[in-house]
Amino acid sequence: MRWLFLALIAVHGLIHFIGVAKGFGWAEVPQLTQPISKDGGVVWLAAALAVLAAAVLFLGAPRVWWVAGVGAVLLSQLAISTSWADARFGTIANVLILMGVVYGFASEGPLGFRATYRREVEGRLAAPVVEPTMTETDLALLPGPVQRYLRVAGVVGQPRVHHFRARWRGRIRAGPADPWMPFTAEQYNFMDEPSRFFLMDARKAGLPVDVFHQFREHSARMRVRLLSLIPIVDARGPEMDRAETVTLFNDLCLLAPSALIDPSIHWDSIDGHTVRAHYTIGANTISAVLRFNEGGELADFVSDDRMAMSSEGKQFTRQRWSTPITGYQSFGPRTVMSHGEGHWHAPEGEFSYIDLELVDLEINGSSVGP
Repeated sequence: MRWLFLALIAVHGLIHFIGVAKGFGWAEVPQLTQPISKDGGVVWLAAALAVLAAAVLFLGAPRVWWVAGVGAVLLSQLAISTSWADARFGTIANVLILMGVVYGFASEGPLGFRATYRREVEGRLAAPVVEPTMTETDLALLPGPVQRYLRVAGVVGQPRVHHFRARWRGRIRAGPADPWMPFTAEQYNFMDEPSRFFLMDARKAGLPVDVFHQFREHSARMRVRLLSLIPIVDARGPEMDRAETVTLFNDLCLLAPSALIDPSIHWDSIDGHTVRAHYTIGANTISAVLRFNEGGELADFVSDDRMAMSSEGKQFTRQRWSTPITGYQSFGPRTVMSHGEGHWHAPEGEFSYIDLELVDLEINGSSVGP
């Protein structure tokens, strides 16, 4: 769809040169029966260049292309109006481009999720980061399985995590009978003032769906928009805060194991491969059971505190949630999960609702990609 839209803009821009040739007398143009003056030729030339510039920006600068697109549509329609009888069908192309401009504004403009995500993240990246190095002494108070996990993860001798950025690809669905939706996503987590910003670009029946999670100041919100314009979900409130606290702790376990020495986490040993963790942020204390395999890797994370949400985001139901990890990979000196799933343990049966792969990981502003 993206390439078809780009082709539409480019071809529409090139067609304008027919008006340029007519106005400047470069060639006979039987398609245009009305005369075009040289001044009119200048208008057609300006429109052609503006539309082609919008095509270039659409490909190379998607954040701002819609600004150029507005001017391109206006100039193009002005040129068309000077030869309305011959060129009026070009209005159809302009309407289609204008629809793309509206979508571009909604998705990349100052009111879109992407702009909000960037503002949230950039405000927290302004301060310099200097984190102490993890040592064996830091692990001393942790249960044995957690100590082994942190050693396997390669955190000893590395700076503690102040923040990280993760990039994902995968697929997601609402229920076991629903079709899978492909997605890409990026998230930033910050440790000192626990916060999480997660932006997902998914496709439902070929249409773009934007998903934006915000967790800051002990409060969470999740919003979903179709075509970046149509609100589908706006979930917030105490249940959402508690659910996202579980997600935040899950992120620490999977992507920033060095953060597990935090005093807000309390541990209960169950056996040589299993522990229970209690994690507190603000008014919420959640718990999760962590199961480790023979190699010391975290194999599963299970919690009864991440409530399942209704399709419109207004109702929450307590339901078991787990994230079995199916692959690990070294990202620089650190080893973290590379592939995993999210499961709901619904009354009618357990099912996987998300399948994701870690594409890139950046710790404290430095890429540790594979």
